[in-house]
Amino acid sequence: MKKKGKLIARVLVGLMMVIFGLNGFLNFIPMSPSPEPAWNFMGAMAEAGYFLPMVKGLEIVAGVLLLTGKYIRAALVILTPIMLNAFLFHLFLNIAGIGGALVAFSLTIYLITTEWNGFKQLVKA
Repeated sequence: MKKKGKLIARVLVGLMMVIFGLNGFLNFIPMSPSPEPAWNFMGAMAEAGYFLPMVKGLEIVAGVLLLTGKYIRAALVILTPIMLNAFLFHLFLNIAGIGGALVAFSLTIYLITTEWNGFKQLVKA
């Protein structure tokens, strides 16, 4: 049962990252109305020129890694700060959209716990 849960979580997070990463380049999912502070934040990241394409590219790469089951821990290392930022963005700037971010962040944390033995070397003193 644990393997099935891990597979489902891995595929769900992988699909979310590939879809939302591609949306950053192709804009096939319209953005919903957001409070002004959220638009200002997104505008500042877009104004930098490199930041949003880099994040969206990393989302696609990590999503593909999760979907293929290759380098899962590397994908999780890439995705954890992205997922944390998405959750905090919605918590503080656009609470209306927090549901999806909370699900994605929770699934990412779940996947980290299932891979914890592989992460022990990263956090070893």
